[in-house]
Parts: sequence; structure tokens; C-alpha cells
Amino acid sequence: MTVTIVGSQFGDEGKGGIVDVFGERADVVARYQGGDNAGHTVVHEGEEYKLSLVPSGAVRGKIGVLGNGCVVNPATLFDELDALHERGLDPDVRVAERAHVIMPFHRVLDGLEEDVKSEDDIAVGTTGRGIGPTYEDKAGRRGVRIGDLLDPDVLRDRLAYVVPQKRALVEQVYGLDLDALDAEDFGIEVTVPEAFDEDALFERYRAFGERLAEEGMTVNCGAFLARRRAEGEQVMMEGAQGTGIDIDHGSYPYVTSSNPTAGGAAVGTGLGPTVVGQGAVVGIVKAYITRVGTGPLPTELGHVEGQTPPEGGDTSERGQELATYIRDEGGEYGTVTGRPRRVGWLDMPMLRHAATASGFTGLAVNHVDTLAGLETVKVGHTYELDGEELETIPATTEKWAECEAQYREFDGWPEVDWSEVADAGYDAIPENAQEYLGYIAAELDADIYAVGVGPGREDTVVVQDPFDA
Repeated sequence: MTVTIVGSQFGDEGKGGIVDVFGERADVVARYQGGDNAGHTVVHEGEEYKLSLVPSGAVRGKIGVLGNGCVVNPATLFDELDALHERGLDPDVRVAERAHVIMPFHRVLDGLEEDVKSEDDIAVGTTGRGIGPTYEDKAGRRGVRIGDLLDPDVLRDRLAYVVPQKRALVEQVYGLDLDALDAEDFGIEVTVPEAFDEDALFERYRAFGERLAEEGMTVNCGAFLARRRAEGEQVMMEGAQGTGIDIDHGSYPYVTSSNPTAGGAAVGTGLGPTVVGQGAVVGIVKAYITRVGTGPLPTELGHVEGQTPPEGGDTSERGQELATYIRDEGGEYGTVTGRPRRVGWLDMPMLRHAATASGFTGLAVNHVDTLAGLETVKVGHTYELDGEELETIPATTEKWAECEAQYREFDGWPEVDWSEVADAGYDAIPENAQEYLGYIAAELDADIYAVGVGPGREDTVVVQDPFDA
């Protein structure tokens, strides 16, 4: 049995918490795309763990796998593992030999490219972790893979091919002096000249390869997971980010560089689509919508400087008040960057699109408690575009940005003791909130598997276990 966890919006839906809840029955939890730009918070036994690369299930003693669809910064990986060791945990994390490696020069180029894009008002809002440039090298067949770090001769050959190209890009295309760039601006642990020095990189990444080998961390991902399944073990596959920033199905070009949708689980782990399709696919929904970075958000409340497009968002006094309330109540600030997230009412056309792209068998709806106390809760039920009603998002981002949300209103629900609700079960959820949840389930034709009413694992109302679906 497999269970695939998919973000249905722009990321930040609370996927890590749901993996923590449903992962109890999983033996292996595999990340299938993304890198250390994908922050997730897990609360386990009263302790909060903020992770950006280590799979969520590793905190609970599950085998964690970074699949071949991931891009891996070894420095981040070992920093997180060492930090977990210091807190008394002993996570078992494996890394696919086919996963690509984020190099320091990727992070430098990420920052430089984002600066150029911002001048043309097409900045993606990248975290600067080098994710996009690493995926570019993967597609361009000039990347370095985890398996390459295990063979010094192969590593040397890979670096000899790619490093001169990257140095020339900075010096000849951007016209910059490497010695004049500050490493702190790019968050790298080496100097900028060292980030483009073949010999320095070889020594640093060969050492990473030696540690990976010594600790037995590398695997042939597809074969590893297939063997575990054949032995009767349960596999959970965890996506990073969300459908709205999927490279194919999101608000291009304001997207990540991989596929967070369920199809990415097959490609990013080496398990076939029939394996993924025969299991449960859980769409994680936040009870409202958030995103970080530029791009369409038709139901946006308020305005976040530097992220909301000009004249975007509901900038009325009430719109600003609601945005601030939801952001503060929901803790809507990036796990990795700390940036304030743009917030808005739930966007149903976007959720319908996500359900089509991934084929949700069930839903987990989080942050229902955040909206408690509001007199009215709105949902963008459809869009209006050029006099036509749309039930899903247009194919182009430009048309999406022109859409005007058409709202449906729900009576709000009171603030209650949510820990008591979590203990008592679904029937204890306030009646108006149940009506809201029923609407979401009916529109997406998917059962409610869980409802999140707080940050902890114990603050989740489990309706159905997807491993039993």
C-alpha cells in the first residue's frame, strides 16, 4: 500500500503535520521532489522540529528517503541530521543515488538571476537555495548526482565540465568579479571564488561522498522502495510545495522547478504510476489560501509589499484587517525565509484544478481553527473572466491574473477549546465549520480524511486512515 501526500495550493498547507499523523502506520516516508527550499514543521511529543530537507517521518523513527526527484544540498542534510542527533534522535535517512546535488555555485546563480528578474517584475520569489539552477543543470545533462560523489574520478569529470561554464556565466554574461561578491549574500559556507573553484569543490564534495558511504545512506531509490513494498511494508510519499507552483500545472513562471503533483511521486521515486494510482492520494488543503512570492491570487486579502502584484489584493481597511488577523492567527510566515505570506479566502477553482491534476481520493483540511471567531467566512466559488463563469483556473497565468473571484459566504464558527474537539472527534467540530468542510468535500468529490485544528499531531481530527481507504 502507498499513500501520497500532495499540497493542493501553493505549499504551506501543513503537509508535514499530516505526514506525522498518518505516517504512524508507514514504514518508509519518501520525499519525491524539491530541496531545502521546502520548509515543514513537525510537532512530536511536545517538541517542535523545523526541517527543510529531512523527510517529516524521520522525526517519528521512520525510514526517510530523499528520492531521485529531489535536489540535495549535502551541507543542509548533514546540518539537519546533526541537529536532530543533538536533540536525542537517531533518524534513518537514505538518499537516492540518482538525486542531483546542489552546489554553492547554484545558490550564487539563483540569487543573481532573481535580481535580474526582479528588474523586469517577473521575480519568482525564490528562497535562493539554488533549487532552480540545479534542476536546470539536471535537464541540461550537466548535473552532479549523489552517486557521483561516491566515485572521485567521476566527480572530477563532472566538475571539470560544469564549473568553467558557471564561472563564465558570472564573469562574461553577468559581467561580475567573483572576488567582489560576498558569500553572505548567497548563504554559502565557502567564499564565492571557492564556489567556482573546481579543486575546492572536489575536495569538499568528495568528503560529503565519503560520509554518505560510511553511513550507508545512498540507495537505488526505485529498487529500494519496491523491495520494501514486496516485503509488505507501507510506503508514504511526501511532496514538497504545492500544485499552484508545479512547473507544469502551476502559475508559470512563478513556480518551482519540479512536480509537486501526484504524478511527480512516480517519476521522483522510481515507483510506477500504477503503484501510485492504486494507493491513496491525499490532497492537503488549508482552510484559506496563502502563498509566498509573486503571481495570481484572485481571493487575496490585503497587500504584501514586494510580493503582491501592483494594485492586487483587497486593500480596503477591512481587507487589510482580515489579512493581518489570519496571518497572525495562522502563523503565516515562511518556515525557511520568515517572509510574511500573502493570504486570501479559499479558492475553489484552484482546488478543482488540483484535484484533477492529482486525482485526490481524500482530503486533509488544516487551520480550521484559524478562521474561528469570524462572523463570515468567504470562498471564491468560481471566477468571472471576460463575462464567462469559470469553475477552474485558466491555462495561462496572464488570464488567471485577470480572473475575478465570485464568492460564496458561510456563517462563521465560534472559538472553542480545539484540544477538546480533537479528543472528541468530528462531531464536536462546530456545526458551521462542518458545513464548510462538507462544501469542500462535495466540490472536490473526495472524502475528508482529517481536519487540522491546531499545530500538534494530537490536534488533528482523524476521520479515516488513508491506509485503510
